[in-house]
Amino acid sequence: MIFGPALMARLDDFARHSADRPALTRLYLTQEHRAAADQLLIWMREAGMAAHLDAAGTVVGRYEGDTPGLPALLLGSHIDTVRNAGKYDGNLGVLAAVAAVAELNRRGERLPYAIEVLGFGDEEGVRFPVTLTGSRAVAGTIAPDALAARDRDGIALGDALKEFGGDPAGLAAVARDPATVLGFVEVHIEQGPVLESRGLPLGIVTAINGASRYAVTVTGQAGHAGTVPMALRHDPLAAAAEMVLAVETAGGAEPDLVATVGRIEAKPGAVNVIPGQATFTIDLRSPRDGSRKTAAAGLLHTLAVIAARRGVALDIQPTHDAPAAHCHPGLMRQLGQAVARAGIIPHHLPSGAGHDAMALAALCPMAMLFVRCKGGISHNPAEAITVEDADLAVTVLLDFLRRFEPVSFAEGPRP
Repeated sequence: MIFGPALMARLDDFARHSADRPALTRLYLTQEHRAAADQLLIWMREAGMAAHLDAAGTVVGRYEGDTPGLPALLLGSHIDTVRNAGKYDGNLGVLAAVAAVAELNRRGERLPYAIEVLGFGDEEGVRFPVTLTGSRAVAGTIAPDALAARDRDGIALGDALKEFGGDPAGLAAVARDPATVLGFVEVHIEQGPVLESRGLPLGIVTAINGASRYAVTVTGQAGHAGTVPMALRHDPLAAAAEMVLAVETAGGAEPDLVATVGRIEAKPGAVNVIPGQATFTIDLRSPRDGSRKTAAAGLLHTLAVIAARRGVALDIQPTHDAPAAHCHPGLMRQLGQAVARAGIIPHHLPSGAGHDAMALAALCPMAMLFVRCKGGISHNPAEAITVEDADLAVTVLLDFLRRFEPVSFAEGPRP
């Protein structure tokens, strides 16, 4: 192994920038985020890059090609975390990219294009009620009201950004000219169990799932738990229970479609009272927007049928709808070839989680390389990868960079 041990040691060291040591909590625009950004600037410069902090708080390192000023292939991920996080979500993609560039620099290799490594903030969307601020700024799609978003302490994002060392007035200037960008490639832990179940260290992502979310309210008739006969009840929680099973059934109707009820609540919530109201959420995802929308329509109809049969009222409010972001066929092909050259069977799979690559898809061709993680566990201190897999990730990325051929944004049919 050439890269794995040093990369794992650096990931361990990077995790010390945390608000909750020995746990890892590094929220966007906090002191811990700034300390991590400062360390990343040092490592980028040591790797031969010119590095700076952009107006949105993204750490940017540029490694020039064989001629200064060439269009750049963007690499990277995010360095913010959830609360009580693992060490590898986001951080792996940034530091693996730095390791690959450092090896090019060590060997004095300059490529026929520039490389930029980006360490984004706000991928997790934990501190403020917005997300992907750093990557959306680069893509030129940041929401006009993003700076007004406030955290739970009432601090506006714009004020926090200024305190961090960013420039709220300069966000528009962060947006890249598509003519200067060749694509974006993100290395990331899978955050799921598929690669491990197949005994594969790496995988090529086909698409980042689109998502539909709903808030469901079922209203019935509250009553005494001991005095209302079963046949005369209009129990919204019992109805909701049947609806939850319908959500599960919908999610299993076809490959790559998943459906989840993540929260459910009954009111008034007393042990001896038939609930009068039940609320729950639905999260429906697929890499194919047509399949997701068809499944959503069918599921909402099923819920209405259940409500009518049980004599309860049903209200369904959509709370989120995001299209799938498809990885570029040409970049997927080149990543697959690099994986195969490393002696690994290329396996293609969708990502059920969101990533910065979603935002960059509006700017340029994008692709992702997944790295196997133990048990599929993520957003958790138990998050783990092996030193061998970390080594392979850098090896494959480096091979990909050396053989990279620019692609057309419009190339090939989308999956």
